[in-house]
Amino acid sequence: MSRKRISLRQELPLLVWLVIVWGALWQDFSPGNLLFGALLAVGVARLFYLPPVELSGRFNILYAGPFALAFLWKVVVASAQVLYLATVRGPKVANAVVAVRLRSHQDLIVTATGHVISLIPGSLVVEVDRSTSTLYLHALNITSTQDVEALRNEVRSMEAGLIRIMGSPEELKAVLMEAAA
Repeated sequence: MSRKRISLRQELPLLVWLVIVWGALWQDFSPGNLLFGALLAVGVARLFYLPPVELSGRFNILYAGPFALAFLWKVVVASAQVLYLATVRGPKVANAVVAVRLRSHQDLIVTATGHVISLIPGSLVVEVDRSTSTLYLHALNITSTQDVEALRNEVRSMEAGLIRIMGSPEELKAVLMEAAA
């Protein structure tokens, strides 16, 4: 069974990332070590099937900075909330698994959204349905349908931020139109 050939332009970000990881693992960024890492990266990419990461071709630094600050703020606030729940409420905290359907069907945006949400204390992605771009989250302190909707809105807000940073032009247009409505 043959697989579709991936262009070097599509594969280049993966190869560069693998070389950086190789250098970091060995703590050696000398030209010889990086060249050997590049040869290994090409070998891995050719021998093992890795689905191509389709990039939109855009990255907006003006949205990336505020997104990073908002993310860090959410981590701080959520950490304090989890501390309160663990120390004051203890085992009485209600938990739920909530399905959140995303706008984007790009693997990169879905994965990035899942990672960002999982890094914020109090929620964790337990399942991803690629066919429908649905994240299933385990979340703390969900006691009502309003809490469920608030969580869904927060996840979709994070996804919108990531789309503004690196989403396709079509997704960006849809997010901007939705925000204007």
